[in-house]
Amino acid sequence: MSSASPAQVFALLEAGDRWSEWAGPFVPRSRWAVAVEPPGTVGAVRRLGVGPLGSSERIVEHVPGQRLSYVIDSWQPYRDYRADVDLVPTTDGGTRIVWRASFVPRLPGTGALLRAGLRGLVARFAKNLAKAAERSG
Repeated sequence: MSSASPAQVFALLEAGDRWSEWAGPFVPRSRWAVAVEPPGTVGAVRRLGVGPLGSSERIVEHVPGQRLSYVIDSWQPYRDYRADVDLVPTTDGGTRIVWRASFVPRLPGTGALLRAGLRGLVARFAKNLAKAAERSG
């Protein structure tokens, strides 16, 4: 939850070159690897992190103020990763952030561990995004 409006939250979420400002220690760098016009829309690819621990994430759905969806194109211990971030307006003018992801583990038997780790990471991203949007407002 954020007291910031969906538009404020979305402005930070879609700015792939600004994730390092708010996402936390797992994203020390962020930049556009493939830029499109307008920035952050379908087809754009953001590069988050550094070296082999980083990821290349391609935007596949962009609905301003409502939804941003992306897939991870770089090698990870999972494949077919897709995340949908939905921003739901609250009655007090704020935003409920719903961040869902799905993937297939590359190594059988690792799904539960990967799910737990990614759940924690995504929860941290959502919390940091909410706070950053409140500060930017």
